[in-house]
Amino acid sequence: MHYGAIKSCDIANGPGVRVTLFVSGCTNHCPGCFQKETWDFEYGEPYTEKTQADIIRMLEPNYIEGLTLLGGEPFEPQNQRGLVPLLREVREKYPEKTIWAFSGNTYEEITTPGAHPNCEVTDEMLSLIDVLVDGRFVQALYDISLRFRGSSNQRLIDMKKTRETGVVTLWDE
Repeated sequence: MHYGAIKSCDIANGPGVRVTLFVSGCTNHCPGCFQKETWDFEYGEPYTEKTQADIIRMLEPNYIEGLTLLGGEPFEPQNQRGLVPLLREVREKYPEKTIWAFSGNTYEEITTPGAHPNCEVTDEMLSLIDVLVDGRFVQALYDISLRFRGSSNQRLIDMKKTRETGVVTLWDE
């Protein structure tokens, strides 16, 4: 897995101050994407054990509310395999911090066996996430007034409530 950037103090991609990891690689290729360079799976730097240790260290301060995963596409199967160990460690060391993930895939696509984003670690990855922002960016639905998403078709899914009820439940701040 490669990554394009890590922000240690991000206030745009989830509530509070967050650490944000932009992974590389995306097959969705949404027209109007603001991160086209991250479509390339080799873009940026290789994700290593040191990268993971750096992210864990960045999450330590009390003012950091959590971790956000963007891309590229965190739910590309090879990215999921690289991210699950990070998410496990975040949950173990910082259980009070939230984990958000953005995906151009819908929750339904991610959870459908045999669909491109669904692989052997998908269920575990979803179990470690608090909020999933799902759906492809649609330029015609772009709305600058939307919080934490770019187009009105995208949903902010409360994963804990969705797991509890078995029904997609939207996040309500």
